[in-house]
Amino acid sequence: MKVEQISIFLENKSGRLAEVTDILAKNGINIRALSLADTADFGILRLIVNNPEKTIEVLKKNGFTVGKNEVVAVELPDRPGGLAGILSALKGKDINVEYMYAFVQKSEGNAVLIFRFDDIENAMETLRKAGVRILGDEEIRRL
Repeated sequence: MKVEQISIFLENKSGRLAEVTDILAKNGINIRALSLADTADFGILRLIVNNPEKTIEVLKKNGFTVGKNEVVAVELPDRPGGLAGILSALKGKDINVEYMYAFVQKSEGNAVLIFRFDDIENAMETLRKAGVRILGDEEIRRL
């Protein structure tokens, strides 16, 4: 199960992030998880939201460059070594973690992490075989 992620390219200048969040708020869009990475000239804001289609529509309408891609939401024990166990399952399987970030809420007492893999299908199959619970879009939106 994959989760839709929205990526917004932002000029690295004061107020741009506030502008995005204001637009989303005014349109009833709830941010469930986010990651912001920047360089000298631009940033990439990655979001998991309750309504990806509406998010893309309203941001494009307001002049933002927006993309959509798929990520994997993984539930893991919220204890020391939880992340190490997930990464150990991937070790030696020729799967690269391109980036990851945490979800804003726990799922049944467990932590939830968002991963972007270079080989998403192989990563999901490997994690399933290791007994890792992968959450889908609908589960993420209900958290």
